[in-house]
Amino acid sequence: MRTSRFPLLTVKETPADADTVSHQLMLRAGLIRRLAAGLYTWLPLGLRTLHKVETIVREEMNRTGALELLMPAVQPAELWQESGRWGKYGPELLRFKDRNQREYCFGPTHEEVITDVVRREIRSYKQLPLTFYQIQTKFRDEIRPRFGVMRAREFLMKDAYSFHVSQASLQETYDAMYTAYSRIFTRCGLKFRAVRADSGAIGGNFSHEFHVLADSGEDAIAFSDQSGYAANIEMAEAAVPPAPRPAPAENCMKVATPDKKTCEEVAAFLKIPLQKTVKAVAVMGAGGFGLLLLRGDHEVNETKLKKIPGFDNYRLANEAEIQQHLGCRAGYIGPAGLKAFLDIQSNTTLYKRLTQDPAVGRLEPFRLIIDRSVEQMADFVCGANEPGYHCRGFNLERDIEKGYIVADIRRVVEGDPSPDGKGMLKIARGIEVGHIFQLGSLYSEKLKATVLDEQGRDATLIMGCYGIGVTRVVAAAIEQNNDVRGIIWPDAIAPFHIALLPLNMHKSEKLRNAAEDLYRELMDAGYEVLMDDRELRPGPMFADAELIGIPHRVVISERSLDAGSVEYKGRLDADKTDLPRTELLAFLKQRVQATTQLG
Repeated sequence: MRTSRFPLLTVKETPADADTVSHQLMLRAGLIRRLAAGLYTWLPLGLRTLHKVETIVREEMNRTGALELLMPAVQPAELWQESGRWGKYGPELLRFKDRNQREYCFGPTHEEVITDVVRREIRSYKQLPLTFYQIQTKFRDEIRPRFGVMRAREFLMKDAYSFHVSQASLQETYDAMYTAYSRIFTRCGLKFRAVRADSGAIGGNFSHEFHVLADSGEDAIAFSDQSGYAANIEMAEAAVPPAPRPAPAENCMKVATPDKKTCEEVAAFLKIPLQKTVKAVAVMGAGGFGLLLLRGDHEVNETKLKKIPGFDNYRLANEAEIQQHLGCRAGYIGPAGLKAFLDIQSNTTLYKRLTQDPAVGRLEPFRLIIDRSVEQMADFVCGANEPGYHCRGFNLERDIEKGYIVADIRRVVEGDPSPDGKGMLKIARGIEVGHIFQLGSLYSEKLKATVLDEQGRDATLIMGCYGIGVTRVVAAAIEQNNDVRGIIWPDAIAPFHIALLPLNMHKSEKLRNAAEDLYRELMDAGYEVLMDDRELRPGPMFADAELIGIPHRVVISERSLDAGSVEYKGRLDADKTDLPRTELLAFLKQRVQATTQLG
């Protein structure tokens, strides 16, 4: 391709509204242009890379035996009402009516549609397992679209769905998808990690996220420094401290802490480590008022707390509610003096009752939920439930009745023991580019998707769901591969393999002919070549090639022609290499990875 027929729509200035490196570079390099908030046009240069990611995804999905189809982007409300998600999905679901006042949505995902397809077309267990996939536009009405195509409202996604009659069959396909995803991101030239994750709005009981590692990532992931353990920080288990709880060594006493409301302020005032304090967080859920106790240097993990019956849709308690249940204002609340309020059964019995009927929690004055790490503490400092005071030397078993729930409700921190017992946890940032789920019968039960089993009886289908954000992969690759000069594309998804730069070609017919000969030779050898035939000085020509990130650069000039040589420079090379013109193809064969395949 010649730049005379393939305009490079690059810009020098960084757009003011671009808030991430990938967003800035995609605009500057001419990959995309903004149409409206969260809506982008993919220009020819960007579309070449997008198509390469699609091709890799499609090849690896086909390799698993998955079958490609294409479902409508617009979906009738009836399907979503049947699954129960019409009212639950929230404002991200773009709803509208047609001219006949029938309700529809622009699909953010396709679980309902594919389940409808299968319940209509598949009759027998002999036709299973089956996996269908599509690469198609999705729309989610993000409240605040940002980061360019990373969190756009309209995006391209590969979504796949598998159907089974047994959990063992689902697990087999799930494992195959895990392998396929690993191959896809490896072929795209990305550094990534697969982590245990929460299933979120899609549902299901078991899932993995695939994260491209990048400092700018929105998500935090925790991983062991000595094993393969990895999990989204929202799912990472905080390991139970191995040492038994020390016996009390101090008497509980109330101490004045005037105007000291945070654990940090109290620890500094009392000259004790922050780890010797316990913070109390007051919340309200369907089960009523709850008081959470965590170590002073720990934070609540919302995902974990929502798994406790009665707190799946919790919020922070307000001042009036705190006063009503604890008789104190925020900043000084804690477990001290709560024996009269905690006249409830043992931890195990209470949890069982709440699991069976979350409404039972409303009958109790409140529930005290203690993080595992607090249960292992002795002689700690906590709120005294009296303004201006905290308790020192507090011990749970001695100073409060056994009427609390012990649970893992905190976010892990770097340096925690790995839950698998191997090494310590490290925390890294990641960009989620893929997510695989074991949905079970969540959708098939509601949509009555069944087949006849071996005994001729109706069997409810078991489902899996597997998604890749195709547009997000492009942005994530840039976030992971860039420098001050621009993008550094991995070979497999670069818009072109080679930038051919003839210097001042318009001034020399000899050079023009030599450039055309080399251009055809490279194309015939199977390389995708962008030849810059603009009447530009070398500086701007080199700058554009580096900005758009073409991995390999070949420069020819009248001087190099006279010497019988060409100049080569890889995008990551510190220095250029001069080599004989006759040796160029053999040299490029060793350097250019036109298709990054796995064996």
